[in-house]
Amino acid sequence: MEILSQLWSFLGLLTVLQNILPSQLLSLLNSFYESLQDLFTPYSYFEIPEFNGYCGVDVNDLYRHVNLYLNSLNSASQCRRLTLSRSKSSKNISFTVAPNHTVHDSFNGHTLSWTHHVDTVQDSLEEKRSFTLKLPKRHRQTLLSPYLHHVTSRAEDFERVSRERRLFTNNGHASYESGWVSVPFRHPSTFQTLALEPELKKQIMDDLTAFSNGKEFYHRVGRPWKRGYLLYGVPGSGKSSLIAAMANYLCYDVYDLELTKVTDNSELRALLIQTTNRSIIVIEDIDCSVDLTADRMSKKRSHSHPSKKHTESRYDDGEKNGRVTLSGLLNFTDGLWSCCGEEKIIVFTTNHRENVDPALVRWGRMDMHVSLGTCGVHAFKVLAKNYLGVDCHGLFDVVESFIRSGGALTPAQIGEILLRNRGDVDMAMKEVVTAMQTKILGGGGTQREVIDCDDMMVVRSPESVLVVGSPENWDSSPGKNGGKKRSNSKVNFLVRLRSLTKSDSGRRGV
Repeated sequence: MEILSQLWSFLGLLTVLQNILPSQLLSLLNSFYESLQDLFTPYSYFEIPEFNGYCGVDVNDLYRHVNLYLNSLNSASQCRRLTLSRSKSSKNISFTVAPNHTVHDSFNGHTLSWTHHVDTVQDSLEEKRSFTLKLPKRHRQTLLSPYLHHVTSRAEDFERVSRERRLFTNNGHASYESGWVSVPFRHPSTFQTLALEPELKKQIMDDLTAFSNGKEFYHRVGRPWKRGYLLYGVPGSGKSSLIAAMANYLCYDVYDLELTKVTDNSELRALLIQTTNRSIIVIEDIDCSVDLTADRMSKKRSHSHPSKKHTESRYDDGEKNGRVTLSGLLNFTDGLWSCCGEEKIIVFTTNHRENVDPALVRWGRMDMHVSLGTCGVHAFKVLAKNYLGVDCHGLFDVVESFIRSGGALTPAQIGEILLRNRGDVDMAMKEVVTAMQTKILGGGGTQREVIDCDDMMVVRSPESVLVVGSPENWDSSPGKNGGKKRSNSKVNFLVRLRSLTKSDSGRRGV
């Protein structure tokens, strides 16, 4: 009791001195005390407020990164109290460290800690928030900068993966306001569910991974951090599904650019500026969106017939009369304006590659040319697993024989058959076999394709290929020469297939 009495007396004396002594002297004594404390403590403390300055308007980006970084850690096992929250537009639960609680972390063999401070502003309902970083004082010079860089990098990766992705489309008002409107992007396509041959799938995934991790490389070689993909093939070959799988794999937003809504090249540039980093810009059916080849053809005719002034005027009026020109689209993909932002992928799709102007898909603009065609054996098995839930079936060998003999179907065609019969596996497989046999009887089959490029030899069966090269290295499209290679005796071939089907069905009881 005597100790408590002395303690209360000391606290009373401090209260009296605080009321008597001048405020300047009290501030000096407080600074002296803090200096003594800093001199003897083995730690350094760094405060990171929520806002920069004193007006409370400019948000401190480092505070947001610290909050995201602590979310990425397994802080639930390290902190006694957490504040949980979830927004309407997200399925993920986020948390923040409760006021005046601490989370411990380790970096390069050192122990660090974050303390979340929340103070109520006097005579106000507002709160002042900040994080305090505590680290060993003797290592702060070599530890602070790398650790904060680690925090920022980890926070950006966590934000990219956990945030809700958006699907944007242009609304035709890029010159006056935000030119994009968006909805949540929730397409379920992934590379695991995509009907592609394994080698092609691996090549695309490796290229995307190298691109997303190539920031230092692109800066070192002096190239904009962007990548171009040309996806071409027959309708139903999976071009849109591949784009969705790419977006889900990289956790990127998707900008679906409708060229028919863009009035001129200026609006096209405005739309490009408004796109965010880590995004995929898609122009589907590039050969049908606008008449881009008319510019080049008009210019050639004007040079060959100088007397025809009306031809020149039509070419010159491309930009004057308010429409997107080939020159504007080229600058959009590979000009100076394409450097606006980083980590962007531009994707063109077309059903007819030969109708696309070669300038749009040359090296440096469209780096990867991916041909998507009918399903190969592995792609069909992926679809069977997705729709029917089966890894093997008695008719798999028959389907494989039909595919190798020219009866392959597109993923959309097979998917529709399997979806319609998803409750009956045997019926679904029989319908697939019938559809393939019908295609062979109709003479629409194509043979195994080999594409020889300057850089590599790519062999796919039957039509899905990855081409690296400029348009002058393109071979003829798969559908052009496929009809020329036929069996010597079509009748004998069909008899052999019919006997194979009957023998397999009788042997397996199908």
